[in-house]
Amino acid sequence: MDSTYVFLLPHSSYEQPSLDAAVESLLASMDNFGTLRTARVLLKPNLITARNGKLACTDGRFIVAVARWFTAKGAQVAVGDSPSFGSARSVLEAIDALPALREMGVPVVEFRQIKEITLPGGYKVPMAAAAMECDLLVNLPKVKAHSQMRLTLAVKNLFGCISGFHKPWWHMMHGGTNGRFAELLVALPGMLPAGCTLVDGIIAMHRTGPVHGEPYPLGIMAGGTNPVAIDTGLLALLSVDPLQCPLWRAAHHAGLVGTNAEDLVFPLATPATLAVRGFVTPDALGPVRFNPFRFVKNSMKRALLRAGGR
Repeated sequence: MDSTYVFLLPHSSYEQPSLDAAVESLLASMDNFGTLRTARVLLKPNLITARNGKLACTDGRFIVAVARWFTAKGAQVAVGDSPSFGSARSVLEAIDALPALREMGVPVVEFRQIKEITLPGGYKVPMAAAAMECDLLVNLPKVKAHSQMRLTLAVKNLFGCISGFHKPWWHMMHGGTNGRFAELLVALPGMLPAGCTLVDGIIAMHRTGPVHGEPYPLGIMAGGTNPVAIDTGLLALLSVDPLQCPLWRAAHHAGLVGTNAEDLVFPLATPATLAVRGFVTPDALGPVRFNPFRFVKNSMKRALLRAGGR
């Protein structure tokens, strides 16, 4: 979390063998893992939902390529998340990642077991036990526009480490006009185990999100150990004013390392060399707090899907 290094790599295809080579290049550039043999590595992609999953989720081929790299290093790799609807397994199946993960012997972890942590200030958070107990947490976000946060990048994806039903409950409890949703969320990364972030920005989602946006051929991958610094670098690359992003503002207000763009170091490509101008984010942001009727309806739907084992 104290690192100011952000690794940006231009790469425009999910096809093999070029994707494996790009993942190897990015991770080798970061070179801060030490020995990985027998290490318990948890990959945390964005598996929001199977609906429109091949655009809304971290690409299945990207997840598999990262799993393959860590497996080859001798790590004990698992993939886990807590989707908005359905199970992590069902979403991985919908995005065509499950067969390759099975072939490699990579298990899927549903974020149902809880380990409670206490944030600075005393607020207790029910985190997924798998995310708290791994040796290395590998954050695999997708670059997407977001109707509530303007963008969902590295920091926002770690919100998914909160277990199951507790994520929408956070929206209800902390998302009002005077809510602390962003403030609490940016405190989460510092409470998680050691890890790194690899960003899938090969095909991004823009205009709106996090589910029903449009594809944007961004053609980049990004990496580092500090998700705040990565987000700052990506905002510059996307030509998005960070002050328009609630999570970045909260991180800056908290004094987190990585919000000052002048402090960032880019050992590979720089935001200026990769900058794009056509990436569109929502003009106006919707409320973070869910409509109570929608909250109850969706909670019942989640319970039914879980009971059905989907």
